[in-house]
Amino acid sequence: MAEKSFDVVVLGGGPGGYTAAIRAAQLGMKTGIIERDRLGGVCLNWGCIPTKALLKNAEVLQTFRRGEEWGISYDNLKVDFGKIIKRSRVVSEKIVKGVEYLMRKNKIEHIPGYGVLLGNGAIEIRAEGKPDEKVTAKHIVVATGARPRTIPGVPIDRKRVISSTEAMSLTDQPKSMIVIGAGAIGIEFAYFYNAVGTKVTVVEMMPSILPVEDAELTKMMEASLKKQGIEILTQAKVESVNPGSNDVTVTVTAADGKKELKGDVALMAIGVQGNVENFGLEKLGVTVERGHVRVDSDYRTNIPGVYAIGDVIGPPWLAHVASAEGVHCIEAIAGKKPAAIDYSSIPGCTYCQPQIASVGLTEEKAKAEGYELKIGRFPFRPLGKAVAIGEAEGMVKLIFDAKYGELLGAHIMGAEATEMIHELVMAKKLETTGKEIFHTIHAHPTLSEAVMEAAAAAYGEAINI
Repeated sequence: MAEKSFDVVVLGGGPGGYTAAIRAAQLGMKTGIIERDRLGGVCLNWGCIPTKALLKNAEVLQTFRRGEEWGISYDNLKVDFGKIIKRSRVVSEKIVKGVEYLMRKNKIEHIPGYGVLLGNGAIEIRAEGKPDEKVTAKHIVVATGARPRTIPGVPIDRKRVISSTEAMSLTDQPKSMIVIGAGAIGIEFAYFYNAVGTKVTVVEMMPSILPVEDAELTKMMEASLKKQGIEILTQAKVESVNPGSNDVTVTVTAADGKKELKGDVALMAIGVQGNVENFGLEKLGVTVERGHVRVDSDYRTNIPGVYAIGDVIGPPWLAHVASAEGVHCIEAIAGKKPAAIDYSSIPGCTYCQPQIASVGLTEEKAKAEGYELKIGRFPFRPLGKAVAIGEAEGMVKLIFDAKYGELLGAHIMGAEATEMIHELVMAKKLETTGKEIFHTIHAHPTLSEAVMEAAAAAYGEAINI
């Protein structure tokens, strides 16, 4: 078999990998992408996209249950768990086919199989049932992503102790679930399963859920989720996880002592670790630290011609970050000298209802860094749009440097928070001041008026509160 040569080969077909491949092709490079599974990676196949489909189902179901508020009544509301799961898979399939189309459109060669780095730009392609193939590339971009972590000594058996992959594809709805970890993944699944009728208990070792978010908003979110029926244990350490034939027992130590929790399944949602093993990084001598590949500001590893982007290089483990890193990496390879990615202006989103979204510093971190602050808060309650649509729970909180008026952080809890945050991401990126934000006229009635009012509140000029 003739050996194929490329300018760029990307190892991994997730958001970082396929974005890097497309940008390389746009810049005139002969490009290949190696993926052993479906293009789209975890995000499109088993993460971001199908989970959002599930969460929409939960949102629609909650709206039906509140139908009386809008004068809508019905009899015999039913939930078909199998159809909910099937719909999420259909959504995922559509998006994956879109990525496959983009590969063809940009004349990128998709190479199915498992890529192993051999050195000197060579990659061996191993595919079940086929003879090994070898390709070479001037530049190799490692975009192998990450996988769920687990507590030491607690294997994910995918039956009683499951990961997010199993949580979005169960054939039967569990009557009860214990979610270990209250980050974005854990909270999203807790919200979904609670909405469809599963009894959910969340266990978090830190003092609050969503530990990277602003403490004031996470307290509000915790109260909201508890009101919805989710049991939440914070400052609770998992001592053991014991799967049985019909259930699983999780032993935790909390403030009120040791207790045993029983559920049909336990979802492990304590984070991820980079996929750095068994494809040649060790042989090449690529530096790996704390389970992630070390790179410089242009995503070069210590080995010439080998680069790495996305989850495999560490936090923040976000699809949009991986995509941005992929574009930067390729443009640096092409000699374009792209500006460094501003990691202080990365939006973070949790898609339960109400939603929570943020960018920049929390109040706690801003104070720890020595800033004198002006803080503006505006609740959704006075917003005409929020009241009209029945979504008056939540708040916008903006944090400004008192000396210069610079936006340091923005935090939103409420309906459509994950859409609203981008105005503030742009404002922070452009070093917009608080006064510039509230002197920018916002349409009425909208949820985004809360952004304008929160900025005004920081300066004592809010009108509607």
